[in-house]
Amino acid sequence: MQDFFSNVSRYPRYFITFTLGVLYSAVKPLLPLFENRTTAIALVGAVVAGFMFLSFTLRAMMGLA
Repeated sequence: MQDFFSNVSRYPRYFITFTLGVLYSAVKPLLPLFENRTTAIALVGAVVAGFMFLSFTLRAMMGLA
């Protein structure tokens, strides 16, 4: 039984490590775009627009809006 709980306790650590790895892999290619002011503004605008689109879509799907 001790081995079972030891094994189950590893899953949150794996999930956090996996999530951080995916985020790092997604952000790493975008970092050079922040060197130029114009592309940095465009990238931040695109990220904000993406989050707003996702938020509005989910609110409409759940009937919250």
